[in-house]
Amino acid sequence: MALVAPHRGKDARLSTNPICIAVPATDERTPTVLDFATSKIAMGKTRVAMDRGEPVPEGTLIDRDGHPTTDPGVMWPERTGALLPLAEHKGYGLALICEILGAALGGGPTIEEGLHLGNRIINNMLTIVLDPGRFGTSGNFGPAVDALLDHVTASPSQDPTEPLLVPGDPERQAHAARSRDGVPMAERAWAEIVEAAKQLGIGGEEIQSLAG
Repeated sequence: MALVAPHRGKDARLSTNPICIAVPATDERTPTVLDFATSKIAMGKTRVAMDRGEPVPEGTLIDRDGHPTTDPGVMWPERTGALLPLAEHKGYGLALICEILGAALGGGPTIEEGLHLGNRIINNMLTIVLDPGRFGTSGNFGPAVDALLDHVTASPSQDPTEPLLVPGDPERQAHAARSRDGVPMAERAWAEIVEAAKQLGIGGEEIQSLAG
C-alpha cells in the first residue's frame, strides 16, 4: 500500500522504501547500522503516537486533502492521509530510486502495480554486499572505520546531555534499556493485544504472565 506522498503531491504514491547500510564490527567497535525510511517518520511511529494520544511532529503528515496535519489518526485505520518524504525533493528522489532499484530492477511489482494485489503483501529488496577483501583493503578497513568514527564523534556536543552517536547507537541503547526495564507500551496498544489474545483463547492472567 502506498504511504508516502511525492514532493508537492497531495496523496500517497510511494512506499516508505527504507534504506539499510551496515558496516561490520571492528576490533574496537560494534557494527555501524544505518536503517531509515525515506519518509520523514516511519509508519510505525504514527501508530505509536495514535495509541498514546499524541501528535506527530509538524511537517511529517498531510491529511486526505493534502493539508499539513499533526494527527496520526489520518494513517489509521483507513490511511486517508500520507507521510511526507524526508528532505523534500531530495527524499522524494531517493524514495523513487529505491522503488526502481528494489522493485523494477529485480522484476518485482512496483507500488503502482502493487495497488492491484488485493490483500497480498510483497516486499521487494535489493541487497548489495561488498567484501573489503575484494578491494584489497580488508587489512586497513577496520582501522580506517575506527579512525573515522573516532574523529566524527570527537566533535564537541551542542548539548552535554546528548553525546554524539553513530548509526546503530540509538537501537543499542534502546535494547539495553528495554532488556533492563521492559518495553514501554501505550494502554491502547496493550488493550488491543489482550483482546487479540482473548480471541485465541488466551485469558488475561495468561497473557500477563507471557508478557512478564
